[in-house]
Amino acid sequence: MSAKSIIVSLTALALLGGCASTGWMASPAASVEAAAPTQVAATPADDGVVAALLADARVQAAFSEIEAMRTLNNERLVELTEIPAPPFGEAARGTEMAARMRALGLADVRIDEVGNVIGRRPGTAGSEARSIAIVAHLDTVFPEGTDVTVHRDGDLFTAPGIGDNSRGLVALLSLIDAMNRAQIETRDDVVFIASVGEEGLGDLRGVRHLYDNDASPYASFIAIDGGEAARLVVTAVGSIRYRVTFRGPGGHSYGHFGRVQPHQALAEAILRFTEAATPITLDGTKATFSFGRVGGGTSVNSIPFESWMEVDMRSANPQKLDALHQAFLSSVDAALDAANARRREGDALTVDLEPVGSRPPGEGDLNAPLVLHAMAAMRAMGLEPEFAASSTDANIAISRGVPAVTLSRGGISSNAHAPNESWQDVDSHEAIQIALLLVLAEAQLQTLPPE
Repeated sequence: MSAKSIIVSLTALALLGGCASTGWMASPAASVEAAAPTQVAATPADDGVVAALLADARVQAAFSEIEAMRTLNNERLVELTEIPAPPFGEAARGTEMAARMRALGLADVRIDEVGNVIGRRPGTAGSEARSIAIVAHLDTVFPEGTDVTVHRDGDLFTAPGIGDNSRGLVALLSLIDAMNRAQIETRDDVVFIASVGEEGLGDLRGVRHLYDNDASPYASFIAIDGGEAARLVVTAVGSIRYRVTFRGPGGHSYGHFGRVQPHQALAEAILRFTEAATPITLDGTKATFSFGRVGGGTSVNSIPFESWMEVDMRSANPQKLDALHQAFLSSVDAALDAANARRREGDALTVDLEPVGSRPPGEGDLNAPLVLHAMAAMRAMGLEPEFAASSTDANIAISRGVPAVTLSRGGISSNAHAPNESWQDVDSHEAIQIALLLVLAEAQLQTLPPE
């Protein structure tokens, strides 16, 4: 399939109206210049909700429990990190998370068809209860066989995936544990989810599966991922990803000189796309592109029979993402035509474009109680909310019009996605306490009867 043949079928359907094959759907709330907002009006009512929570003896007890769990949480961090969870290979870690959720008393803990671990903490409202989701992903970016042994130097822990996102899983367990110890009950159900497929070519498949099988499963959606404690992700950065493969007859580098050269076509596609895409990225909402992996060829004295690359394009603005996509497809076609024009013998070069990822962009509702409660919780902890745009599990919820945010996992994460990834235990309790306040504001702390 050439790039030209999919411009209408993929771009028009996926970017403008939705595409069942990729699961991509433009958010109706997405604006032309979708970006993280810089300010939101003061919300004294929401500050009051959080202040009331902080005055409750059970919440104070839960805060103390979270601080007291520091050693336990660090033990959990090491144990979970040392269970490999490569892309599409999260089962062992998922099984362990399910066992830990059951041990903490969650009801109806199950592992669904794609590997998500789902545990429910029932509210008191029974059939009238809403469901509030809080999610951290199981998977890492590191391939099978990666050494995931944790090395510790005081409060600094180093291992692939230790911050992103073993620490997020620890935050889930800590929340469940603290709520139990403080005997906290909520009106609505709180659903704790360890999701699969958040990273890379996983393409958010875990949360996508949840929403594809239930159009509106959660009243609000809270993801736990990276950043400092004051970071509040309210904008979904979308992405489009391809694997591009140029194919030709191959041959001997000297004897078959004059046949099409797949590597030349690949290099030309990269150059043409870089030149066309760079102006799109220079102003307005941030837009990016990257050539993450390239490969092909058999030996130094051979004309390769194929050359491939994986390409990533991102923006929170649907129109910018579309512009990058169009520039990419046009560049691939132009490179193919140029390579074939140089051919002196043999078969023509062909190109295959395989979509390998598509994450929806969008702007969350800044007036949703979830967002206002999150801001109030951060302010109550002495932090000024810092709005951010990112690509997380919350993308799917935002694209479906569900109130959604992404909170920090706490501590200081460094070198994410690198073999020397590290996490430092600095004020790590604060992010979990913020998450607790937000969960209780959304799920409604059950009022105690008068004595």
